[in-house]
Formats: sequence, structure tokens, C-alpha cells
Amino acid sequence: MAEFDYIVVGAGSAGCVLANRLSASGGHQVLVLEAGGSDLRPSLLLPIGYGLSFYDPAVNWMFRTEPQPSLAGRPGYWPRGKVLGGSSAINAMVWIRGHPGDFDGWAAAGNPGWSWSDVLPYFKRMETAPVGADEWRGRSGPVHVSDVSADVHPLCESYLRAGAEVGFKRNPDFNGAEQEGVGLYQITTHRGVRMSAARAYLWPARRRPNLRIETRAQATKVLLDGRRAVGVAYMQGGALRTARARKEVILAAGAVSTPLLLQLSGIGPGDVLGPLGIPVLIESPAVGRHLQDHICVDHLYRSRVPTLNQELGPLAGKAKAALRYLLQRRGPLSLSVNQGGGFVRTRADLDRPNMQLYFSPVSYTRAPPGKRPLMSPDPFAGFLLGAQPCRPTSRGRLQLRANDPTAAPLIEPNALATDHDVQEMIEGARLLRRLAAAPALAAAIVEEIEPGAAAVRDSDLLDHARRRGSTVFHPVSTCRMGPDPALAAVDHRLMLHGAERLRVVDASIFPAVTSGNTNAPTIMVAEKGADMILAGDP
Repeated sequence: MAEFDYIVVGAGSAGCVLANRLSASGGHQVLVLEAGGSDLRPSLLLPIGYGLSFYDPAVNWMFRTEPQPSLAGRPGYWPRGKVLGGSSAINAMVWIRGHPGDFDGWAAAGNPGWSWSDVLPYFKRMETAPVGADEWRGRSGPVHVSDVSADVHPLCESYLRAGAEVGFKRNPDFNGAEQEGVGLYQITTHRGVRMSAARAYLWPARRRPNLRIETRAQATKVLLDGRRAVGVAYMQGGALRTARARKEVILAAGAVSTPLLLQLSGIGPGDVLGPLGIPVLIESPAVGRHLQDHICVDHLYRSRVPTLNQELGPLAGKAKAALRYLLQRRGPLSLSVNQGGGFVRTRADLDRPNMQLYFSPVSYTRAPPGKRPLMSPDPFAGFLLGAQPCRPTSRGRLQLRANDPTAAPLIEPNALATDHDVQEMIEGARLLRRLAAAPALAAAIVEEIEPGAAAVRDSDLLDHARRRGSTVFHPVSTCRMGPDPALAAVDHRLMLHGAERLRVVDASIFPAVTSGNTNAPTIMVAEKGADMILAGDP
């Protein structure tokens, strides 16, 4: 049995950070186990290529949820990265830290060391921001973040002017002094190439002699000696292998796979493990519980003016975009389709933004089954406006279906299950209508295709959200952090309650979902977690 100081399970957004930071001194032997393979694929390096990985089982777990009664009985689709870099290798690259109040809320919930003032230094340390180092942004970190304002579609300016016309200020940097306002999203690219966590952290570290990276290695169980984690069992090449950890086992497999691995290991709710014939070695009721996610509703418009549909639809347009990318690493192929957005309040009495906005100058309503055709949009000029409530109160769960690491999990998001979330979704839809009616955007709109002019009542808008709304792929909190072992899986040091030498460092530990996209705060958690581990805490 091979021995290492640290075993990291998962080479996603968090695992890549841990691999780099824990091996940097050369004094620790580090093993990283990744169920997927290499990220050296053109579709993963080309920014807009994430449309190709959306349904690609070679790099994507392609999870499915249970049918959701609150979403018209539809099952949900949850793509998660199964590749070096994890979901940072297949996401839409939008870089958002979250609102300072999110992290102050984490600390107030009994998690000392996780307030905004505590985590801001990590956000700065991990990035090279386009605006240069200042009180808020970093300038020499491994994650390169790009300002793409020079390349976004001209219709984005109409969206920004519409925002001003309905009373929202323009914000040039959602990760700067304040989050509120409308603006253009910064994305994780560098010189026109995707900046995944693997490219940022793992590529510079992969040749270190004290770092061993095993791909196609799916962890099946954390090995325990009593309550002490001593190693990991994993499948690779059809064989069951084991590795021993002299110091710690660190789970960084993500908000879906980390709780499932714990349950396979006999760590979780007894009422889940018992019926599956899994001995309960450590009772941990919160493992797989308290699932949170963001739900977004899109409104689709037919446009009077050209959109990206006219640039990326015709063969000549594709060729022109490809040539520009090859020669300059610029243009629509170097971007995300989520170009504009913002964080706004739908009610004046709120103390901070409660709604995230998306503006995409493209539409792809005629997607064939199993495709996300970002390079083959609708034949007509169209664009999308989206609204996503920032802090939902609905809670779901996920768990094993069988005592089998290859079996698909049971995922019940329980979206739109509270009156609060229903009301905010209606307010978000009303806000999209206000933006579309503002002169700057109204001048560009032929008609609202979805939900359509007939949807005028709150009940109509809610029905549309239930039929068409979907996750924006931000699942968190399935091993959440907190002081009470009955309600939380890990403590503020990210150590599993009731266990020794077993830590969780990924998005599953979020006490509550952050206001915005979750990739940046996940990387922050790993940066801070690496410091805790290296400091010998506990």
C-alpha cells in the first residue's frame, strides 16, 4: 500500500488548489485522485467550447435529479466536471466572489474565521485581476481573470442603458468595492484560453516529485481505523487499489460526489445507510442534507438588430470567428455567452441585492436533444434576459441509491419550495419585463417569445418559471460547515464532526449559497483550507 502525507480526493476547483499549495514546499508527499482524465482537449481550452462539453460523458458526470414537482414535474440536468479542473473546466467562466454579507453570515452562523475581512485576502491572493492590485483585487495570483468589454456584442450596451433607465447604476467591477449594479461579467480566461483551476494551479505543479496525480481513479471509500481516517480505496483500470495517508484524507470531490463518498464509507445519516446495508461508522445527519442551488428563469426575445446568432449561425460567420480567434485569440469564440449581468434589488427596503441578472446576446431555442449548440444558434436574431434569486431558502438533499460507487445518486433539489423563493422568482420575472420595456432595449425587440405577451398575471409568470426555469449549476452545502454536528457535517476548520484526520474542502461546506456564481468562492475555500492544513490545524 502506497503511503502519502496527504490524500486529496478530486482534482476539481478545490482539489487543484490543494494539490498545488500542499506540495509547494516539497516537504509533503501528496496524492491526488481524479475520477476523470486529462483536460488537454481543444473543447476545454476554447472558451465557448463549453457548449461541447455540456453533454459529453468523457468529461462530465451528467447527473440527473428526481422529477421536481415544483418545476412542473421535470427532472433536472446537473452537469459536473469529470476531468482535471472539475467543473471549472466546463463552466461558463463567470467570476463572482459573492457579497460581503454572505461571508459575514457564514461567520455569524458559528464559523469563526470566515467573515468577509477574513476571506478577502484569499480572494486577492488567488487572482490576477484585469484592474490591477488595489484594496479589493489581486494582481499576482494563479487565476487570470479577463475584462472582455472590448469584445462583447454591441447589444450589451443597450442592455446597460436599459438598466440605467430603470434606475440601476452601472458597475464596472462586481468584485470591487461593491457588488450592486449592472455591468459586464469578467471571466476566467487568459489570452483567449480558458483559465480552469487545473491550468491555474495543477499545470504549474504537476512535475513536482512530491506530487502524484492519478487520473481515471474513482474513490470508493475512505478507510477508517475507528474514527480516524487512514487512507482511501479507489478503482483504477478495473482494479481496486488503496493508498494510506500519514496525516490527513481531504475530500474535494464537490457538492455531489463528496457526500456520496462519505455515505459509501459509512459516514452519514443512519436512516440512509442502514437500508442500503452500509454499517454506520460515524453518524453524521447533515451529510447529503441542506442542499442549496440557484434557479434562473430566462425570457427570450426576437431582436430587430443583429445578435450573435448572425455571427455564429452562418458558415461564413463561423469561419470569420474562427479565423479571428486563431489570429488574435479574440472575438466571440474567446467569450462566454453570458456577457452582461448585474446584482440588483427588486424592492427598495432590501439592504443588499437579492437578484442576479444575465444578458446573453444569443439564443438557441431549437437545440436538438443532447446538445447545447452555442455555435449553432437560432436562425433569427434573438437574445436572452435571465433573473436568478441570490439567496434561496429552499433546501434539498442527495444520497446514495445503492451501496455501489458507480450507481447514479438520488438528487432532490426541492426548488421553489418556499413562499420566499416563489415570490422572488415572480419579482425576477417582473424585473425582466421592466428591463425589456426600457427604451434602450424596447427599441431592439420585435416580440417576447417566452413567456409571451399572454403571460400577464403573477400566476402566469410563476407557471412559466416552473415550466422553463432551471438550475444554473451552483449546488452547495451538502456537507455544510457549522458548530452543531446535528445540523452541519464539518466545523469551522473543515474537519468532519466526529472524525479524526478527515477534512472536507470544496463547495459542499458552504453554510449557505453565495450571491452569485460559486467557482470563485470554492477556490477561496481551498486556498484557506490549504493554509489550515499546512498550519497543522488541528
